[in-house]
Amino acid sequence: MSALDQPTPAERWHHLVAGAVPGAGVEAMTAMDALVARYREPHRRYHGVAHLAAVLRTLDELLAPEPASPAVRFAAWFHDAVYDPTAPAGANEAASAELAGEVLGTLGAPAAMVADVRVLILATAVHQPVAVAQCAALLDADRSVLGGTVEAYERYAAGIRFEYRHLDDASYRAGRAAVLQRFLDRPRLYFSAAGAARFEAAARRNLLAELARLTLPA
Repeated sequence: MSALDQPTPAERWHHLVAGAVPGAGVEAMTAMDALVARYREPHRRYHGVAHLAAVLRTLDELLAPEPASPAVRFAAWFHDAVYDPTAPAGANEAASAELAGEVLGTLGAPAAMVADVRVLILATAVHQPVAVAQCAALLDADRSVLGGTVEAYERYAAGIRFEYRHLDDASYRAGRAAVLQRFLDRPRLYFSAAGAARFEAAARRNLLAELARLTLPA
């Protein structure tokens, strides 16, 4: 499927709601508008609508020909709904999971599905799979940017720097280098077979290249 043939986020949301919570009606569209508005907050440069669309698209690609479950699709929608770069580690994911529970509960989504959505979102904080179906594909889709082209990775890195512009350069370089090293120390960055085959090697090259730039003398 070409980029022109890809459904828009709004089309994806409509299809998802129609199948998972068909009685939601106009409330579901209001919820989507509020959610998209969060991804358009001005302090975001990477964690915006383009990232959301990329995660939704990549999730489908990694799972094909199996369809993504409603729980994993909703988790993708809500995983960065709350994003404050100054928040402590894990706080954004916890708040996003809480928001997902509130919104989906209001729409009348099944309680068991909502519980899975919350668990899936929390898993994105530590990027370790949990015992919920298709979690590995969600985590891989969320981190797919690491395994993109050099140009795409550099745009991502620039976006992260913009979002952390409250930090001075020395503090950012040290903190970012530590994060990248933790990524590289992992035995694997991707957990699905499709994700590992598609992204692992390129991600490690991109991470090493950024780490080298960050650790050069200022």
